[in-house]
Amino acid sequence: MGNGSPISRQQRYGQQPDGICVVVGSCAGGYDAETNTIGDIIYTNTEIQDKGKNGQLQYFWETFPVGIGGKNGMQPGESDVKTTYMFSYLDASADRPSLHDFMDDYWKLLPIYQPYISDPEADLDIQRILFAFFPTYRNSPLPPSHSRVLAVGDASGIQSPLSFGGFGALTRHLGRISNAISEALETDCLHKDDLGEINAYTPNLSAAWMFQKAMSVRMGQSVDSKFVNRLLAKNFEIMNEMGKKTMMPFLQDVVRIDGLLGSLSRSFMADPTFTPQIINHVGIPALVDWLGHVTMIAVYTGLHNFASPILKIFIENGVWEGKEREEWRLKRKMEAWEYGSGSDYVMEGKKWEE
Repeated sequence: MGNGSPISRQQRYGQQPDGICVVVGSCAGGYDAETNTIGDIIYTNTEIQDKGKNGQLQYFWETFPVGIGGKNGMQPGESDVKTTYMFSYLDASADRPSLHDFMDDYWKLLPIYQPYISDPEADLDIQRILFAFFPTYRNSPLPPSHSRVLAVGDASGIQSPLSFGGFGALTRHLGRISNAISEALETDCLHKDDLGEINAYTPNLSAAWMFQKAMSVRMGQSVDSKFVNRLLAKNFEIMNEMGKKTMMPFLQDVVRIDGLLGSLSRSFMADPTFTPQIINHVGIPALVDWLGHVTMIAVYTGLHNFASPILKIFIENGVWEGKEREEWRLKRKMEAWEYGSGSDYVMEGKKWEE
């Protein structure tokens, strides 16, 4: 049920979301098939929009070819169907634009983003339209408030404030969560304090808040219209130079200490005058909070690399035999170190070696 889960809503009752991602889009045919071969994840082609009393916001785009690959799919360049999304990161102020306003801007800006069409109504065969908003909370993951009840996906808060939708976050954690649930049932570790270890604090998830904050504009805040584009251009340029070992984890929502510190240090060296503007944009309190989470990513990385191998030997040798609850909780701690440092991300094959 995601954020609509009655139990999660009961737990968060009275809490205003700390962030909102508004998404509008469509799946349609009629695009140029020859260029419909790759997708976009975070694409901008406009500067920060000034919506007057509704504040400032930056539009981003995503697009995915449809009908390519798979058992009965077409080859790249054969399908004219694609899904396009326009989204923006906002605070939860009631003065923000409505979904209707976002959809109006989507149709107006779509021909600029996809220049092979000029009139969406006349040129496209609309198959599906999407409009939604996703709330996210800094108080995440959400610890269970009841024994024998565990939230998953969006309801648990394990989704990143960048990607929002919890399906991707759930699939990344599926093996970990399913194994933990199985062991919890076997050892009767079903008290809410035990289950809280499954959705434990992960510093890289908390650190991702800084990226969301940097790519959004608070109500009443006045920002240079080129700020977000300059920020993204410089950081993606740096990550691209560092290679796919840095770029791919970030694009797949995994924050790691090596890629994070490497890209930040290079960005500072490449454009030192921009750093004070970033600090002024996000604010000192948010920066201090973020630095704390970054420090914990480093700590979790060390614990995973040095403490976990030793603890695994102890577990395999039955040191905690007869102490099922203690062993179960220790395993969850080790998983938190692994996932909280991004060490669960494994590069696949030689294609990532460049």
